[in-house]
Amino acid sequence: MLVRELMSANVCFIRADAPVSDAAALMKKYDIGMVPVCDSKGCLLGLITDRDIVLRFLAAEGGKDTAPCVSDVMSQNAVSVSPDMDIHDAACVFSRARVRRLPVLDDSRLVGMLSLTDLAKKRVFLAEVGDIMGAIAGEKKSAAKKAKA
Repeated sequence: MLVRELMSANVCFIRADAPVSDAAALMKKYDIGMVPVCDSKGCLLGLITDRDIVLRFLAAEGGKDTAPCVSDVMSQNAVSVSPDMDIHDAACVFSRARVRRLPVLDDSRLVGMLSLTDLAKKRVFLAEVGDIMGAIAGEKKSAAKKAKA
């Protein structure tokens, strides 16, 4: 099975020069935790997550009345997959990158998103989803131990 068979093709995105509040509004409207950041040609520049907004803007600014752009808080160098990648290979990318969502790119252009939920919908991939969640949880435990030290 290929990524294109499981990915969500109708994906909203935001421009890098948009206000962070617009990204938050999209997240609220579509009940999502991440929005791809693309240029005018649909090429992926990065990702902005609810966590980016909280940690890089609200916590850093102390909730001041500033209006940063998405580019100020987005994560760059996003890990991605191609629509023609085998789904088992994509599961390995999830695990190595320790992420819950992957942009799907075709020639640098955003064509979809693949999430752990997409994998979980197919019972065949439940073991892969469990392995990925274990990798993500392992990273959080490591980070917590480092923070205590």
